[in-house]
Amino acid sequence: MTEHSGQFTKYFGLSTGIALIITSIIGSGVYKKAASMSLECESPEILLGSWILAGLVTLMGVLTLAEIAILLPVSGGPYAYLREIFGEKTAFAYGWASFACIQTASTAAIAYVFAQSLGELINIPNVSPDIASISLWGVFQPFDNLGVKLVAVGLIVLLTMINCRGVHMGGGVGNVITVIVVCSILLTIVLAFLSSSGSFQNLRAESSTYPPPMMKEPAGFIRVLFVTMLASFWAYEGWINVGFVGDEIREPQKNIPRILIFGILIIGGLYVMVNAAYLYIIPMDELMAIGKTENSVVAVDVIRKILGPTGANAMSILIVITTVGCTNSTILTSSRIYYAMAGDGMFFKSAGYIDPVRKVPTVSLIQFCIWSSVLVFSGSFDQLTNMLVFAQFVFYALVIGGVFVLRRKMPDAPRPYKTLGYPVVPILYILFCIVLIVNTLMEQTRDAVIGIALILVGAPIYLYLKSKK
Repeated sequence: MTEHSGQFTKYFGLSTGIALIITSIIGSGVYKKAASMSLECESPEILLGSWILAGLVTLMGVLTLAEIAILLPVSGGPYAYLREIFGEKTAFAYGWASFACIQTASTAAIAYVFAQSLGELINIPNVSPDIASISLWGVFQPFDNLGVKLVAVGLIVLLTMINCRGVHMGGGVGNVITVIVVCSILLTIVLAFLSSSGSFQNLRAESSTYPPPMMKEPAGFIRVLFVTMLASFWAYEGWINVGFVGDEIREPQKNIPRILIFGILIIGGLYVMVNAAYLYIIPMDELMAIGKTENSVVAVDVIRKILGPTGANAMSILIVITTVGCTNSTILTSSRIYYAMAGDGMFFKSAGYIDPVRKVPTVSLIQFCIWSSVLVFSGSFDQLTNMLVFAQFVFYALVIGGVFVLRRKMPDAPRPYKTLGYPVVPILYILFCIVLIVNTLMEQTRDAVIGIALILVGAPIYLYLKSKK
């Protein structure tokens, strides 16, 4: 590690930790993903079922991760866990994937929704269709929706500058925004179900084109369900982030399980209720029409239908604030991975620097900012989220499988918390990950292949770093 580096401060307690996980997760999916999910399932019951099942699966992962996080309460999260459990190569694969296509793509996607929501309030200029249609290798269209992409990059740069000022400033922003996030979602739920514009019939009525073509193929219902859940898992993305700041959590053995479990229960309940509220106001055919419009945000359309243009503008402002908070939390937590990797000689050495005054990994933050900004130009919101969820679940399965390895390697270690439902819960979670990975390769091949390619780029980089050690 670079000479004269400082050390992390113990900033996060129970309440600030729960605030961190809420702002790490609730950022864009809850406001936008219902529309794209409707295009896959064409059924309100499947859509709501996907949110419930995704929440239950995430909870299974959380129940297992809490035991691992207590045994290994260090910064770096899954990177540190995989290093201890499976060794250096697997840990590097995760760390590189996180940098190449998981956490950076997550930041890019959330900032993307920030810019789209801001576009509801102000006019964001765009380039001509001829320029927007320019393609690289027939895969990427970097100039498509260029105005929105430039605004997204501006947000990433600004929040990186804030986090370089110190964890108290970055964490303080998250605490304030958490209150705004939860209140805005609760307000949406209340307004929707009190409105005369909605109907409970919408919660049961499929689209006029139901069933979707995939439903008619072998194992069609399962395939539709998993493709729909791929989108909902994006909205739960970030639950593992609390492990990235393990060194900065006070009383980690007591607080880590509480932060994870309470945080997911709160978020899952909010997700199911707010998506039911969307469907109460907007029937499936109308929701599908929203999903076909690139820069639309379903939460804004719902409030517009209830309160008119003024209400839609207010919701856009709330989403702008929410996505700022989520982008901030992701930048704050994710940069700690590369700090931990640099300390092991498994990332660029400069990333291991901790500012001795501000106590933050400033170089790692800047590196994270640069690649996140590049990814903004690589695809649309849904392409980014599909790619990162696919890549993430490969490593989620490995991390959760680590609980079996640690039970064998550290049998006598104190475990103030043990995985509820062990071994059934972690086994079910791993099986679910495998099915989701295979189904995504079959149904969202482009996004899955790009994710795999970015992960494989890490192989020669690993060999280079190994030779330098």
